[in-house]
Amino acid sequence: MAEHYKKSEITLKGIGVSPGIAVEQVQLLSLQTQPIVQRDITPEEIPLEIARFEMALMATHDQLKLIQKQVADVLGDEHASIFEAHMLVVDDRTFIEDVIRGLEKDLINIEPILQTVANRYADMLAKMEDSYLSERATDIRDVTKRIMANLVGKTLDQMAQINDPCIVVAHDLAPSDTASIDRKLVQGFVTDLGSVTSHTSIMAKALEVPAVVGLHNITAVVSAGDFILIDGSRGRVYVHPTDARLAEYKKRAEDQEQILSKLDTLRDKPPETQDGYLVPISANIELLEELDVIEARGAKGIGLFRTEFLFLTGDSLPDEEEQATAYEQAARSQYPSNVVIRTLDFGADKLPSNFQMPDEMNPFLGDRAIRLCLSRPKLFKTQLRAILRASVNENVRIMYPMVSCVQEVLDANAILHECMDELRTKNIPFNENILIGTMIEVPSAALVADLIAPHVSFFSLGTNDLIQYTMAVDRGNENVAHLYQPTHIAILRLIDNVVKVSRKHNLWTCVCGQMAASPILVPLLIGLGVDELSVSPSQAPLIKGVIRKLHYSDAVDLARKALTSSSAEHVEKLCHEMIERVAPEVLELSE
Repeated sequence: MAEHYKKSEITLKGIGVSPGIAVEQVQLLSLQTQPIVQRDITPEEIPLEIARFEMALMATHDQLKLIQKQVADVLGDEHASIFEAHMLVVDDRTFIEDVIRGLEKDLINIEPILQTVANRYADMLAKMEDSYLSERATDIRDVTKRIMANLVGKTLDQMAQINDPCIVVAHDLAPSDTASIDRKLVQGFVTDLGSVTSHTSIMAKALEVPAVVGLHNITAVVSAGDFILIDGSRGRVYVHPTDARLAEYKKRAEDQEQILSKLDTLRDKPPETQDGYLVPISANIELLEELDVIEARGAKGIGLFRTEFLFLTGDSLPDEEEQATAYEQAARSQYPSNVVIRTLDFGADKLPSNFQMPDEMNPFLGDRAIRLCLSRPKLFKTQLRAILRASVNENVRIMYPMVSCVQEVLDANAILHECMDELRTKNIPFNENILIGTMIEVPSAALVADLIAPHVSFFSLGTNDLIQYTMAVDRGNENVAHLYQPTHIAILRLIDNVVKVSRKHNLWTCVCGQMAASPILVPLLIGLGVDELSVSPSQAPLIKGVIRKLHYSDAVDLARKALTSSSAEHVEKLCHEMIERVAPEVLELSE
């Protein structure tokens, strides 16, 4: 092994999408492009070509179903639902008929026609400004490769090439490639292409495989058998790492393990500052399977239950009974701690396969979340009645997403009261005094929080969207990601305004976005007066560790300085210096 390290070390910076450290030999995956042979056909051969195409589509559908089942068994239905998008391509009659029309028009075999039509669809999506939609071009290309392979009887299982421990290096990895990763062999992966919003990146994190994407030319820099070290937290890749670099990361991995062990001992201790200021930590969850780990990781209750994930699997939308059962299970498991159930945040990147919506130019600014629910009262009322039925536990709260004005709250509350009347008529019990809140993730809502406050009991700051909408930046777009600044003064002023309004109206304010899970920003949020932090269960020990080392008075002083600062960089520096002073060990886990 030593001779490999005599080569000069090369440092590359990409996008860290799945944390962790790995060092191993490179397994370079080829692009596996299948040469397309074009041949003329007669009109009499058209039915034969259509039959070949239909058989390839059926084989592809069956393969995707099998991959989906394998992913569901390992990672759960939420991640398996990624392949719904792939199967939609296979089952899309418009796409299929476009191919058949091309076949009849050009009188050539099916392969070049399929490639032309698929490229047109993929290129159209790739040009879209919305990063989520542009990433779907990868899905179309992945499915097309699979259909093409089935047309000629070839296999697409790239991971079958791997027999020894390695770090996979590829131009890109399709979600189906990632799904078939053997975690005993694949220690991590790096790719030329990719972003934080790609399905491959999402699955890498779920599989807990360290991954760095968006390196542009990693496949040209490395050769099979080279040793590389990847740091999935920092997005760094070291080709031919030196002995000193290996020693540094070996120590870092050991240090991280010790820190995590110490944090685990805080599980039953209160999230309280050194001077006695309590900052409750609740959990963000998507799946009922996560209920068991909330208390085990030291959180109390649910600050954000993303209900749309109940709708993203299965052949039909869950009815009132199914939803009520799920919400009651969550409420009972956390009693007496609060369970905040967010109403459907459908639209944009989250739509069940059986839910029909017209195409929109910019779905992230379109008919989604509370807007969609208000325009589909039957769907909305089914969910509201289910939540009300679960509220007999008296720890259930309702929260509306993506509110942008007070009228939306008034309209939603009116429908909620209709649901209450319907349940009363049927003598179905519910909590008459259920608390209602709104997400604050749109700048307009933050600015008119004083008008919304009289109609709700709490605010929850969704900082991910609040930052993106305020700064007009998609953090998944590497060209503008540097403008995504949680410490920008505009963001701090919006948070400050919401907190002040909240206190004036005797409400409480929670932060459930990524800012709450950032140890460096936690003191700033506490100093700004946020009442509660809601994070993924896995982040709870780290955040509790920071809170317990802080002095509340120092956090208030930090917030005061931040609000009078002139730059996001200066605020970030102040936050970093505070953590370096009071809890330097957490920097090992967050940078």
